[in-house]
Amino acid sequence: MSPNGMRRVAVTGLGAVTSLGRDVEEIWASVLAGRSGVSYIRQFDSRDFPVRIGSEVDLPALRADPRAELPDSGRSTQFGVWALDQAWRDAGLADGAFLPGRAGVCIGASTFPIIEENLAEPARMLNGDHYDFAYYLDLCRRRPELLAQRDLGSISTVLSARKGLRGASMTIQTACASATQAIGEAFSMIRSGEADLMVTGGADSMLTVLCVAGFTLVGALSPGRDDPARASRPFDLKRDGFVLGEGAGIVILEELDHARHRGAPIYAEVIGYGSSSDGYRFTDVHPDGRGAVAAMRGALASAGLHPEEVGYINAHGTATLQNDGVETRAIKQTFGPHAYRLAVSSIKSQLGHLVCAAGGIEMVLTALTLRDQVLPPTINLEHADPECDLDYVPNELRQASVEVALSNSFGFGGQNGTLAVRRWNGS
Repeated sequence: MSPNGMRRVAVTGLGAVTSLGRDVEEIWASVLAGRSGVSYIRQFDSRDFPVRIGSEVDLPALRADPRAELPDSGRSTQFGVWALDQAWRDAGLADGAFLPGRAGVCIGASTFPIIEENLAEPARMLNGDHYDFAYYLDLCRRRPELLAQRDLGSISTVLSARKGLRGASMTIQTACASATQAIGEAFSMIRSGEADLMVTGGADSMLTVLCVAGFTLVGALSPGRDDPARASRPFDLKRDGFVLGEGAGIVILEELDHARHRGAPIYAEVIGYGSSSDGYRFTDVHPDGRGAVAAMRGALASAGLHPEEVGYINAHGTATLQNDGVETRAIKQTFGPHAYRLAVSSIKSQLGHLVCAAGGIEMVLTALTLRDQVLPPTINLEHADPECDLDYVPNELRQASVEVALSNSFGFGGQNGTLAVRRWNGS
């Protein structure tokens, strides 16, 4: 039990697949080396699109891996299954290690229509400055399976059935905050005694014609015309939008005594969760960052932390003009003078924005940050923005002594989530 009488929650397994690899340690090594997974989109013909870049998983290579036993389903589900199997092995889970009715799934995900394969003239989805709805409706008449892909709950169902978990099974869709809020809800269930073990995190793929067209039309994406690897530039003065990514990040959360009893590996301890809404506009964050401030303060209060105890923030850091400035202001409001003593970095500089899965992979890497006591860099940070004046760990990793970290996710629609995570020292 924690000092406040709540049960403690350990991170005992990690799984991931991204453009930088299909193994957690491979991805972590690439992140620390400052590599970018952003390149030209391959899964559909993007030559006539104004935005041609993305952070794309090599799905054929994933399916060819001897460890792969992936379902015949959408990309999001396949990524989620892969990351689940990896996290399950990593946690050393086996039959009899848990009560099925006390174990569940809470996953952040989306299931947007995948319409790349054998689609002639994908650029027809864009008609000037708007969607060609007539073309899309005709496409759905010819390929009705596109509509069936919208069953959002199917991902949690597949993951629960795969491991025989009979506890709560939920899919959360709150845009970019989905995975962080899923982890927070899973944490809350274990902390309060509703569950002993939860599979949580996120899986997503929006590298589809429909989504690339949509984000292009709202002006949110970086065109990345000169060099795709340098397109995602969080907190940089010359940032010009985010890069769309895909993949999954899954963590196994367990009640601490449950994990210790079976001798599980422990990466870190989740100690707090804050959730909020801007209550503002659908596509804009509140300019004062009130929702972000509320989420971070909520996580601190939930964990019983003083602001000065936090040493690192895994930022939302999308590389859009609005988000990076607002997040910086929100950190200053939350932490006061301590904001300038914090390290802050964004792995979206390397992986792009995995949208509903973003908080999942960022939680995986935050746990590794605490385990290895090394801060991942924000790459492509070359031009200081006077508005973004914190320590963003520019371009190169940094060794550091960090006991507590936050992981931020702020979504389209004003949904916000922050997780507080403590280094595991065996006590």
